[in-house]
Amino acid sequence: MRERLGALRERNFRLLWIGRTASVLGDSLTYVALTFAVLGLHGSGTDIGLVLAAFSLPRVLFLLVGGVWADRLPRRLVMVASDVIRGVAQLGLAVAFLSGNATLPVFMLAAAVTGTASAFFQPASTGLVPEAVSAERLQQANALISLSQSTSNLLGPVASGLLVVLIGPGLIFAVDGVTFLISAAALLAMHLPSLPRTATASFVAELKLGFREVVRRDWLLPSLLTFSFVNLSFAGFLVIGPMAMQASYHGASDWGLLMTCVGLGGLVGGSMALRWRPSRPLVAVFALLAVSPVHLAVLSGTPTLLVVLAAVLVGGAALNLGDTLWHTTIQQQIPAASLSRVSSFDWMVSFIFFPIGTTLAGPLADAVGVPTALVIFGALSTIPPAAILLLPAIRGIRQVERSGRASAVSGAEVVA
Repeated sequence: MRERLGALRERNFRLLWIGRTASVLGDSLTYVALTFAVLGLHGSGTDIGLVLAAFSLPRVLFLLVGGVWADRLPRRLVMVASDVIRGVAQLGLAVAFLSGNATLPVFMLAAAVTGTASAFFQPASTGLVPEAVSAERLQQANALISLSQSTSNLLGPVASGLLVVLIGPGLIFAVDGVTFLISAAALLAMHLPSLPRTATASFVAELKLGFREVVRRDWLLPSLLTFSFVNLSFAGFLVIGPMAMQASYHGASDWGLLMTCVGLGGLVGGSMALRWRPSRPLVAVFALLAVSPVHLAVLSGTPTLLVVLAAVLVGGAALNLGDTLWHTTIQQQIPAASLSRVSSFDWMVSFIFFPIGTTLAGPLADAVGVPTALVIFGALSTIPPAAILLLPAIRGIRQVERSGRASAVSGAEVVA
């Protein structure tokens, strides 16, 4: 176990992990608090949808912008700026709520600012991980970040529900704001070497260069399109799953157990990623993704709850393990100078169908029935990953074994 946690012995990664864990924990506390705070305005589910849209829309729109600037500037400073902006936004929301001035536009403004800053943070973070850890511990580092995410997702909503009752949403927003500032402080404490940079071209030229990095690899664009179907399916599950639990089980209480098992599965997958390094990582990624929707097929047959929970745990473990292997492969295979831009395309394409899934899942379930809708979404998540395994390019990617810093495979560009 000491060796599996070896990445935490490296100071730079330890600070990065502390910062990421703090901000993720704060975010996991906020979702429940935000939901009840917005509902407290007018009791309207439409208001919740507007606030979530105010967060997600700018996040998607600015991802490519964030990717370019994360490759232009020191990634650590991009992340610090993003953390400070998000921290101020959440602290401002806390002040507005506690003073009785938190209207719907205030919630939407805070969500939009946070979503925009997140669009810069995520591509920069993907690019910074290889700079902060030695190459042989890169997958281990990604696994540890994934484990902290899964643990926060498991414990955060439960703790948040209790804290909403005990201290109210306003103080939870303040806690979230402080966690972003903790993350910024941890990032500032890192000591990273100065790396050479190419002369910056125009924004559009650098964006095109990032796009060329995606399309010139015959394994990358098909992978991103496959992820878009996987995320479409997961979006459908988030809508149809509660409907299935309401119709055939005990509603909200059993749905809570099911989501807990998603978190437990993530812990299992992250633990496996600490030690398993397949020689053909993309074969492993898409085989795991083809297995991950097993819970949809199982749930469509309405077996006992224990069987459903076991299937969800298996699916969550497969999804988390595949995700860790994927991020490690991207960081190993893409030139460091364009890694954040490629990551921004990864995030954008992968989630492009997510809003469609959440929008169409309910009407589809109403039209064809919940069991049939579950099967349809399960097929959308199983067939593309299984089909992509037929591509020689997917089978041709091998695990990168080397020492030194994990700054990604060099290419035509100078490492940034």
